Amino acid sequence: MKQRHKVYGNIKNTDPEAYRFITGELDRQQKGLEMIPSESYASRAVLEAMGCIFNNKYSEGFPGKRYYGGQDFTDKIEQLAIDRAKRLFGVDHVNVQPYSGSPANQAVYFALLQPGDTVLGMQLQHGGHITHGLKINFSGRFYNSVFYGVDKQGFIDFSQVESMLKKHRPKMIIAGATAYPREWDFATFSKLARKYKTYFMADIAHIIGLIIGGAHQSPAGKADVITSTTHKTLRGPRAGIIMCNGKPSDPLRAPKNPTKRDIPTLIDRAIFPGLQGGPHEHTIAGIAVALKEASGAEFKKWARQVVKNAKALAEVFIRRGFDLVSGGTDNHLILMNVTGKGLNGKEAETVLDKIGISVNKNAVPGDKRPPYSPSGIRLGTPCATIRGMKEDQMKILAQAMSDAMENHKSPKIVKKSERTVRQLCRDFPIYPEL
Repeated sequence: MKQRHKVYGNIKNTDPEAYRFITGELDRQQKGLEMIPSESYASRAVLEAMGCIFNNKYSEGFPGKRYYGGQDFTDKIEQLAIDRAKRLFGVDHVNVQPYSGSPANQAVYFALLQPGDTVLGMQLQHGGHITHGLKINFSGRFYNSVFYGVDKQGFIDFSQVESMLKKHRPKMIIAGATAYPREWDFATFSKLARKYKTYFMADIAHIIGLIIGGAHQSPAGKADVITSTTHKTLRGPRAGIIMCNGKPSDPLRAPKNPTKRDIPTLIDRAIFPGLQGGPHEHTIAGIAVALKEASGAEFKKWARQVVKNAKALAEVFIRRGFDLVSGGTDNHLILMNVTGKGLNGKEAETVLDKIGISVNKNAVPGDKRPPYSPSGIRLGTPCATIRGMKEDQMKILAQAMSDAMENHKSPKIVKKSERTVRQLCRDFPIYPEL
């Protein structure tokens, strides 16, 4: 407890109530296991960067082209993050100013499209994201959104993708999802985008760390523009990033008759002054640190282990008779229909929370249940892998989770599963020094 007081001492002295909530969340994360696939644990170095002195500084504009004085070090930290991302992905241009993944996607729409233009994205119920055309989202409200989905086996249906491209002639197609457990074939998307003369955007928010680690193919050189969050499998702060190729950006000058070579300038102008004001340089400092960590051999080893762990989980669930969408996984997540076990997704989420595991209820392809009580759950392995767990621990976890879900009406069995999970979390702490 002394160590925690030392770390959060200023908060404790200034605001004891906030201190209780912060340390309470620390205890919750330490004693339980986050298995929501869009979550990860940032390193202590990333957390320190996010709380650094850059929080005090406004820096509207871009490195070397600011509207405020005193930018010596903001320019340097932002350029550091940009350069590291460019090296990791082999792209010409990077913008690290988006406040998160959804604003990053919005900036691409703002940069490349006009209201009313047609966009082809993945259907939400089949795994797509709300910013890929959901009718109540900006992407569906201001643009004409049409959708592709997965086939009966749960894989991208490229015959449907091409049929939709031919029928609707969209201005942009999006490859990316929030609940798709298979590897993305960016090369085929790129080929189709060129054939039908449409912009191709790859949203790699979930798989950015797997790409850096060599556990998933990269869209660099195939997509016209790439967006991502910087948390999830990158393990950085909650922010966004946009990457593309083209000639050097000149954000102070709007290009006349722009071509794809002008995408860097169009993206920068969409971010500022189009959609945002001052960038969050303390968060950008966290991005820079996360990208440095991601460039190391240990990160690449971790990314590959994430996939191994997900496959190990899937194997146990399949043996136990659970219905996995697409029959397994190629990446960090599993999408599971739990109705065959007498549960809906909300009930499964609740029972797993009782044993110390956080997952999220989620629709499955063809789901006829309502959004707040869908048929499935979504779970993933980034956090467990950060803690150092491997295939053996995944098998233990999968058995405990299966026991709890299959016997959710038995307090005795649920309690036994909870003891198993809590012991694993003690054996594999997140932040041992806290």
